Amino acid sequence: MRLGEGANVGTWTSEEVRRVFGAQRASRWTRKRSTADERRERLLRLRHAVLRYADDVARALNADLRRPLDGPVPSEVRVVVKDIDDALAHLEEWMAPTEVPSSFAGTTAHIQYEARGIVLLFGPWNFPFSLVFQPLVAIIAAGNTAIVKPNELSPATAAVTLKLIKETFSDDEVAVFQGGVDLAVCLLDLPVDHIFFTGSPAVAHTVMAAAARHLASVTLELGGKCPAIIDGTTDLATVAALVCGGKLSNAGQICLSPDHVYIRSDIRDEFIEQYMRQVEASVYADGTINLDAMPRIVNERNFDRVSGYIEDALERGAKLIGTGGRDRATLTIEPAVLIDVPPDAVVMAEEIFGPVLPVVGYEDLVEVLEAVRGRPKPLAVYVYTDDPEAQAAILAGTSSGGVTINGWATHCADPQLPFGGVGNSGMGAYHGVYGFRELSHARAVARHATG
Repeated sequence: MRLGEGANVGTWTSEEVRRVFGAQRASRWTRKRSTADERRERLLRLRHAVLRYADDVARALNADLRRPLDGPVPSEVRVVVKDIDDALAHLEEWMAPTEVPSSFAGTTAHIQYEARGIVLLFGPWNFPFSLVFQPLVAIIAAGNTAIVKPNELSPATAAVTLKLIKETFSDDEVAVFQGGVDLAVCLLDLPVDHIFFTGSPAVAHTVMAAAARHLASVTLELGGKCPAIIDGTTDLATVAALVCGGKLSNAGQICLSPDHVYIRSDIRDEFIEQYMRQVEASVYADGTINLDAMPRIVNERNFDRVSGYIEDALERGAKLIGTGGRDRATLTIEPAVLIDVPPDAVVMAEEIFGPVLPVVGYEDLVEVLEAVRGRPKPLAVYVYTDDPEAQAAILAGTSSGGVTINGWATHCADPQLPFGGVGNSGMGAYHGVYGFRELSHARAVARHATG
């Protein structure tokens, strides 16, 4: 997918982009000197606006992705409010200089966190609200200004984002533009101080190349083929429920989705039976897919991509468990399992980003470690075992952005942990204090005593 792929929506001009950039540049020293109270005031403004627009966000996510309406405050709003509250509670602590022991007599030393400056923020289409506003919380907390581009493949949510930001902030604080590839190119030509991008590894190359022209720093939140490893020492029904919940979240269109499963061969069939029971209970009613419970694939291009992965695997001898139902008219792909998938199948090489789960049996954990190491480093590894030695072997024998053991994505949900990728799955990390530090420059200060 190209950066900004899709129809050019909204109105913008290069002159307006440059005007906004100039306004933020003129105000950046004022922002740099902003106090904790001033930053809290901006965060409170954002909090009120996010809650005020909760119903609009829910309707927009339903329109863009057929996301189920999950209560008066959708989950994408709840996680943003949670991040704001965490920043409000700890901002003074985060901003305080960190005293460090000096190696030189008569000298004191500390680290002072200062704003990076102007941050260019690109939002993704799969979680088009939370993955704009969660980074924005860190950007504001660290004292930066922001230029935001929501993703045009989620147009209803992009429209809500634009309205919310314009009503809440002046252009020299946070500005927002709607558009497609031409806008993305225009924004990437600006000599900003930092770029925060959530999306695919392929597009990240374009972002990094643009950042290199201005020596801007970057945060890249990408994805990858996140494996789940199951050795049978934990309750299979519980594991199946966890994997199913992760795989069906947003129809698998989430960078933290369990992409595929490695499982001890003798318990493979039992796991699949438990998994399909969870699928049936989650998104079927009387044997028919319940569209109100099953998000759609974002567009026809991605529908055809995931369908192509299934067809390629079947042509190479894989077997499909589940209906395999696909309806291009509603952009619905029904959850399914693939077994006996040959290693050279496309579904085993590319991030799936859909509700299809390859399940691969293994005899020895060494096989799994070699397979995981043979691919680019994923955003997450999921480990389902009560064996401490197996846990240690997987942690030592693989590398990933994060790990959750006997759960799903907990390492991302906990604000006390940094969330980010490594290598092909990204660089930089945020959430909680880690987001504040990611969007700050750690300035070293040494002070000599006089007299």
